[in-house]
Amino acid sequence: MAIDKVFYNQSSASNLGWGPPWFGEKYFDDDLVKAIRKWQKEHGILADGLCGPGTYRRIWTERQADIDDYKPFGGQSKETSHIVHNGNFIPINWPKVVLWSELDGLKANHGTYYDYSGKADRKPTFFVNHWDVCLSSASCERVLNNRGISVHFCIDNDGTIYQLLDTQHGAWHAGGGKWNHSSVGVEISNAYSLKYQDWYVKNVGSERPIWEGKTVHGKSMKPFLGFYDVQMEAARALWQAMNTGLGMPLECPMDGDKMIEGVSREVSSNKFKGIVHHYHLTARKIDCAGFDLNNHLELLKSELGSCSL
Repeated sequence: MAIDKVFYNQSSASNLGWGPPWFGEKYFDDDLVKAIRKWQKEHGILADGLCGPGTYRRIWTERQADIDDYKPFGGQSKETSHIVHNGNFIPINWPKVVLWSELDGLKANHGTYYDYSGKADRKPTFFVNHWDVCLSSASCERVLNNRGISVHFCIDNDGTIYQLLDTQHGAWHAGGGKWNHSSVGVEISNAYSLKYQDWYVKNVGSERPIWEGKTVHGKSMKPFLGFYDVQMEAARALWQAMNTGLGMPLECPMDGDKMIEGVSREVSSNKFKGIVHHYHLTARKIDCAGFDLNNHLELLKSELGSCSL
């Protein structure tokens, strides 16, 4: 029995996460079948006009190598950039985003993450904030690659968001396989110790705020360096993109009307959906203590509500 090629491609796209624009077309129709056949011939693949697993893996891999070449243009605000999930672009309301394939991009090394190239669309359910205990995102990249681990995003001292890895992959950032499979992560640049304040004044041009009176896991913390305002603004933009692009709720672990400042049983058991800090997963971590997720998420929801009026 003859295969309905249009229907096959629709089903394949729904399962794997590609779309007609990957082959220069707009619709699932006979023109797309022809375009796929043409692409297959050019790449030495059986030219049947069907984007099955083999064709999909090949075009997915090629797109990843130069993903910035495919960024959408036109009709977007100058404040809007894009991040990447499964080879597709998610708008983010932030002007400074650099992808791994760009000239000044940062990149996770192969072998430092769960590679889901060409696999069914991954559906991460929560987002983990880390601080990198490094002086910059570039130094964080070097540390991660040297340690053989990875993260999807970094936020630098000036608020630049670097995407090091397609969020289709499972980065090794959260400390446990079940958490890595279910999450997306960001490292926010912050050397943490007060002794680095002079470095920031000299190299960034301004002091970091000093956070005092903070607690985590029921213990009081000595004063430490906090995040720049622009970094927290960038984090909110990233959370919003996770919400609009991947459906992650703009919620954090709560105990009544206060954010939990320690391990959350719901988060550690992999049942939470939303935005968390690394310390919500394990008592071995303290990042990002002092960063009140609830206040920032409420601010973000307020901003989104104002935009919709």
